[in-house]
Amino acid sequence: MPSRRTVLAATAGVTAGLTVGGGAYAVGSGGENAGHRDADDRTLRALVSRMSLEEKVGQLFVMRVYGHSATDPDQADVDANLAEIGVRTAAELIARYRVGGIIYFTWAHNTRDPRQIAELSNGIQRAALEQPRGLPVLIATDQEHGAVCRIGRPAALFPGAMAMGAGGSRDDARTLGRVSGAELRAMGIRQDYSPDADVNVNPANPIIGVRSFGADPEAVGALVAAEAQGYRDAGVAATAKHFPGHGDTAVDSHTGFPVITHSRDLWEKLDAVPFRAAVRAGIDSIMTAHIQFPALDGSGDPATLSHPVLTGILRGELGYDGVVVTDSLGMEGVRTKYGDDRVPVLALKAGVDQLLNPPALDVAWNAVLAAVRDGELTEARLDESVLRILRLKSRLGLLERPYVNAKDVGRVVGAARHLATADRIAERTTTLLVNEGGLLPLSRRTHGRLLVAGADPASPSGTTGPPTAVLAAAFTELGFTVRTSATGTDPSAAAVDAAVAAAAEADAVIVGTYNVTADSGQRRLVERLVATGLPVVAVAVRNPYDVAQLPTVRAFLASYCWTDVELRAAARVIAGRVAPRGRLPVPVQRADDPAQVLYPIGHGLTYERYAADRA
Repeated sequence: MPSRRTVLAATAGVTAGLTVGGGAYAVGSGGENAGHRDADDRTLRALVSRMSLEEKVGQLFVMRVYGHSATDPDQADVDANLAEIGVRTAAELIARYRVGGIIYFTWAHNTRDPRQIAELSNGIQRAALEQPRGLPVLIATDQEHGAVCRIGRPAALFPGAMAMGAGGSRDDARTLGRVSGAELRAMGIRQDYSPDADVNVNPANPIIGVRSFGADPEAVGALVAAEAQGYRDAGVAATAKHFPGHGDTAVDSHTGFPVITHSRDLWEKLDAVPFRAAVRAGIDSIMTAHIQFPALDGSGDPATLSHPVLTGILRGELGYDGVVVTDSLGMEGVRTKYGDDRVPVLALKAGVDQLLNPPALDVAWNAVLAAVRDGELTEARLDESVLRILRLKSRLGLLERPYVNAKDVGRVVGAARHLATADRIAERTTTLLVNEGGLLPLSRRTHGRLLVAGADPASPSGTTGPPTAVLAAAFTELGFTVRTSATGTDPSAAAVDAAVAAAAEADAVIVGTYNVTADSGQRRLVERLVATGLPVVAVAVRNPYDVAQLPTVRAFLASYCWTDVELRAAARVIAGRVAPRGRLPVPVQRADDPAQVLYPIGHGLTYERYAADRA
């Protein structure tokens, strides 16, 4: 076993001679299995006891920072950091506030390419370890795959949660976590805010939807546990979210304050099930929801600030003793009732460990510090959370191996075997809901000329799409002759007319739909295309509920997201290169009578020649 030249040696009086980067608690080489050798808890407690109050407060915060480099970001990012945080760089952020975590965002320009991300991660760790008693930073991001994805190509992008729910395979979910985790770890990211454990029972949910595995709590729980295990196997902390359950909201907690009206009994049978599964699976962290849940806490406080919810239920009843992280503290759902100075203090009193992305770090950091000095929070309470965070850092191997090899990152991120795995998994998720007269699969001999029309929503990661172009390229590779007519999510009359005119040169039309409503321009587009007499195949590139609004199409598929991997799989299914195997993980209600189910959970067609294999 290699020598444990670690941060922990500092507690025995060994300092600079055993460090990298110059910090007294810096770490050395721990070997390939470092993440599996948890530090002795007594040693971690001793480490906590040697920290100053300011250092303990800093460990609780996970903060955004602009720029592709820890020390030399672009001037625009320097300006953004000065305006929002009062520092110029990530290194200055760490020096001033001693933050325990940093979150990467695409919009913060943290994620240009894999090698840059790895170098940014190393720069952050170097800056942290150069501080007195420096500790490695837990770097996190939201890599859910599907609709929420911070790191795009060349990284392997997998189907999102609802697509994985349609596939229904625990093995595939575990593989997603293992492969995605390996790629994140190679870039220095050790905490992923995924999987989503919400049970999406509200088709109108504006913020969860396809980010959920589905509407069956047991099925959701099984996939949450499997994906979490995959991430754990890769040495990355998975995060089940959003406790106590965000699946039945009609309000986006980024912009409002949702209220869940479930009874306590319904919560036990529905929302709680996936979180119990996550706890049993040893989930490393759980994220809170900025929702009001009167049946669990009648105070009117958001769950993020609720002691009955987080300490009474999550810690007490569910027996969870891992890290609890808030959803972003910049979201309106947590800021409606209290000011930004009170929110972090109340979150800690409720039972939170990590305070994610406050809108004003100086306000939040100083409020926590003042609360301890004034006696509202005890230092012992902070010690509990700091110890949980250090346990997690130890388990992930950060206390022994904080750095990654940026030169080797290209061999892991976007590896050919990873991309092929993502493609094969995607093929098992595409769901065929309608196939009148056996229209599908389309043959090049009878329908060789295609028009691809429809919505082109912005890429979740900024690196994929646009959907019409991706579908067109996929069908071209399959031997079809393809024209495109991008019409958008709210097509104008002129765009509809242009698509109908283009259809005159086609044998069939493929149209991508995105959250169709009764009065949607997308619905008018599809009706006009159907009226041409051509076969129209609709592909819902987000919510499968679109099918209820489009009763006249002869064939309808759900891909559950518009990233390339799902769209390419849908094209292969339409062309008959692979069988449609997905089954609805949510029910679809009738558009004219939502009390009636049009397609139940489990619905999914296949082609006759594949029926025996699927049976």
